[in-house]
Amino acid sequence: MLINKKKRIQYLGFNDFWFIVIGILVLSFITDLLFNNSFSSYPFETAVITWGVSLFFTICDWFTIRAVIILLRKKYPDFNDDSKRVMLLFFAIISIVILVDLLGNKLVSYIFDQDRSPISNFRVLIPIIIISMMTMAIYEAVYYNIRLKKSIREEEQAKRIIVQAQLDTLRNQAQPHFLFNTLNTLRDIIDQNSKEEAKQFVDKLSDVYRFILESGNTNLTVLRDELKFAKAYIHIQSERFGDNLKLNWNIQETSLEAMIVPMSLQLLLENAIKHNVISKAKPLIINVEVKGNHLLVDNKIQSKSTQIPSTKVGLKNIEKRYTLISGKSITIKNDGNRFVVSLPLLKLSDQKNNYANTDH
Repeated sequence: MLINKKKRIQYLGFNDFWFIVIGILVLSFITDLLFNNSFSSYPFETAVITWGVSLFFTICDWFTIRAVIILLRKKYPDFNDDSKRVMLLFFAIISIVILVDLLGNKLVSYIFDQDRSPISNFRVLIPIIIISMMTMAIYEAVYYNIRLKKSIREEEQAKRIIVQAQLDTLRNQAQPHFLFNTLNTLRDIIDQNSKEEAKQFVDKLSDVYRFILESGNTNLTVLRDELKFAKAYIHIQSERFGDNLKLNWNIQETSLEAMIVPMSLQLLLENAIKHNVISKAKPLIINVEVKGNHLLVDNKIQSKSTQIPSTKVGLKNIEKRYTLISGKSITIKNDGNRFVVSLPLLKLSDQKNNYANTDH
């Protein structure tokens, strides 16, 4: 376990090689200083031998306790087992220090042919036990911190997966919604116009769907691309409504690199077309402009006498995606005369940290 770096990191949370080397040397000198003060009390050679005995005991204590730590972490790896594991480690340290002292003193007595009674050194054991616990507490603190960071990281990844699923659902929801409405438009064109015009409509529709396929899997898109898509959509709708549908575009060049949620502008235009009368007597005029850090879509309310059943997708879809991605909200104003929706213009840095990497 000492040689295998990968296993040291796996069970201890960090590569403890230098911690062991420095820790053992420091603790052996501290132990010798506290109980023998060998280098002040004895000749140098005797002092080195006496310190060597302290070093021997420190090595035995350290590696035995360390092995128990690894064993306990293998057996009780979960956060729920922390109390049990620490309690067992506490008793293990006491037992190991006493056992090492008992066996070590017998070995030292045999080697140096001296009587070293473990009981006479009992006063030494309590401080050694305390020092050992303090040292091993560093292992536990590092281990706890590493596992806590890992747990937080896994929780963030789980959140990211959940949000990705939610965004995928919303994106997949918006696209059939668009298809549903464009098919209704195609049906009206077939009823009212020639087959040739219907064919042209289908060709343009295929161009629009190419854009959806290319950009539909991203959380944010630049306003320039969204405008291109929205204008293609309006071009399709013009096949049905002609000059009765008018768009006023007031977008500064400096705003074109700002970002918005994909298909959000198109859904707002679709919403306006769907719920308002569009005729020669009452043309629908939609204003699209940038004010400050918001894209505004504004139209006069021209409610239809017979309301088309709503799928309740458009505005809710945009609201949910803005909230999930950036935490920012869209603003909806309806004073009975005009309907205005304000979309925040975003940057890549506006994405929530948890969700910034959810693009496919």
